[in-house]
Amino acid sequence: MIPKQYQYLEKEPGPKMLLEGLKLYGTLESVGDKDNPEILAWAKELGLKDYLHDSIAWCGLFIATIAKRAGKEVVDAPLWAANWLKWGEEAKEPMLGDVLVFKRPGGNHVALYVGEDKMYYHCLGGNQSDSVSITRILKT
Repeated sequence: MIPKQYQYLEKEPGPKMLLEGLKLYGTLESVGDKDNPEILAWAKELGLKDYLHDSIAWCGLFIATIAKRAGKEVVDAPLWAANWLKWGEEAKEPMLGDVLVFKRPGGNHVALYVGEDKMYYHCLGGNQSDSVSITRILKT
């Protein structure tokens, strides 16, 4: 269930990627050696034959899946979060449903913008605490 402070998103008419992402809210990565067949099915839907385990970072897989389902093009090598910097047009200020790419040591992250406060972006994304969830990510 979507947290109370974000339930207003369920009444939004769009953008399409946001609506597709909300349908997947709560999807969990499997613990240990098991894999969530739903996450693996996303890779198959996208034709990603080398994605075999949900222990592989899947934030880019989530964004690619919802982009495809929303009728959008998917970047080449969508598992690499930084490749989403090549997608769309850069915006000065993020708007509901925009794709945000975060650079950080040890890897990057990609998610959808759903709001913000003074210090954090509020992001709907995959592989956030091993699930599709909304989390706050420092703007810095």
